[in-house]
Amino acid sequence: MEADVVVYDDLANTELLDFCPPEATRIYIGKRAGKNCTSQEEIGEILVREAGQGRHIVRLKGGDPLIFGRGGEEARVLAEAGIPFEIVPGVTAAAAAGAMAGIPLTQRGYASAVVFVTGHECHGKTPAASVDWRALARTGATLCIYMGGRRLEVIAAELRAGGLAGSTPVAVVTRATLPDQTVRIADLDAAATLTPEPGLPALIIVGEVVRIAEVLPLAMAEVRTAGAAGR
Repeated sequence: MEADVVVYDDLANTELLDFCPPEATRIYIGKRAGKNCTSQEEIGEILVREAGQGRHIVRLKGGDPLIFGRGGEEARVLAEAGIPFEIVPGVTAAAAAGAMAGIPLTQRGYASAVVFVTGHECHGKTPAASVDWRALARTGATLCIYMGGRRLEVIAAELRAGGLAGSTPVAVVTRATLPDQTVRIADLDAAATLTPEPGLPALIIVGEVVRIAEVLPLAMAEVRTAGAAGR
């Protein structure tokens, strides 16, 4: 990585910082729900200030910066300040968590659509702009819910009120792709038991495809075990 300054938060794997030049300045802008953190306005100010000094800035994010990563907001701030930038696409959390948990987000006979939706909305939204969980319950799509851990019980109740069966499986994947990844599964009626501990990033998958998680992880584990034995 070539950078004079690296601006990073809690959702970026800190091991990526090992690829930074030793002399690069590292600026932590932690953002975690329910805790004191750097505001979005402050982040924009940092990026503009550092770039304005002629430095090469890397804004390090986890997943894809333009899917619930506020990459668009930060890009707009830079554009308005007349600062050139490049966006490097990434693998969004839903795709990564589904693959690592052995849950295909779409599958014939189970789901032919997938919805990426936020479980944590900003204040001040009008009812018309807010997520209509009851409507989503009627789509038949796999629901991939970002930042919904603290509201899982409420979301589950809204989905049931929209007609989604209480027996629909739900998976909560925490720390996806990392060595301490966890995958917990229950049905919609018992979704509250899956609520992750505060501050722990989680991706929630709701839909019949979650049932496949009972099959694929076993084969995936056998491949990893065989690969390790062959080294």
